[in-house]
Amino acid sequence: MKKPLIGVLPLYDAEKDSYWMVPGYMKGIEEAGGIPVMLPLTTDLQTIQTLASTYDGFLFTGGQDVDPSIYGETALPECGEICRERDAMEKMLYQELIKSDKTVFGICRAIQLFNALLGGALYQDLPTQRIAEPKLLHKQKPPYDKLVHSVFLKKEGLLYDILETDKIMVNSYHHQGIKTLADKLVCIATVEDGLVEAVAKPDQTFHMAVQWHPEFSYKSDLHSRKLFEAFVEACKLKTGALI
Repeated sequence: MKKPLIGVLPLYDAEKDSYWMVPGYMKGIEEAGGIPVMLPLTTDLQTIQTLASTYDGFLFTGGQDVDPSIYGETALPECGEICRERDAMEKMLYQELIKSDKTVFGICRAIQLFNALLGGALYQDLPTQRIAEPKLLHKQKPPYDKLVHSVFLKKEGLLYDILETDKIMVNSYHHQGIKTLADKLVCIATVEDGLVEAVAKPDQTFHMAVQWHPEFSYKSDLHSRKLFEAFVEACKLKTGALI
């Protein structure tokens, strides 16, 4: 059985001027039956088009805050580090993937990026911009595989189809979130304070992003493993890799 090749968006350390990777992104894909490959950080259009046509699916990773200028705002003091090269590359690649209906899975920063690129807006900093009751722990301390709050799945959504339950426990490590949902996305999961925790793009075959971090919890949490398995399976089905 042919294994699908899956491009993984690189993480960037500005202080060290280096690309790096959280092992769980790679191992989660590998253990689900895919072959993960870390992509270069580039804004060369020809390179990006080649990447888009070469790989069977793409995992958009976590990392720096999304530049608020993408959704028409000025960065607040509470907004964190921005990597404009990541924003630029991921915008270009994302547009190519939508055109070709490639299989896409996003984690943490990615749910915010997808929403911003499609016309939605973000909370730049949840603790200072959003008052919700009850207060939930959205940015936990280590260990990051610990599950700290519930997420409620929409029964008509892709996530429910994969996990076959309407409630799960997740880990959480973010200070930004979706404020206004883009028209082209649908919410498929929330937390009890109403914050969007997962989205899908319904006009694409498999196009989903979650706010939590299955790359940290896949070893101990069945639902996290199922997310990677569903993503890899969608890559196989889309490309005919089962043949």
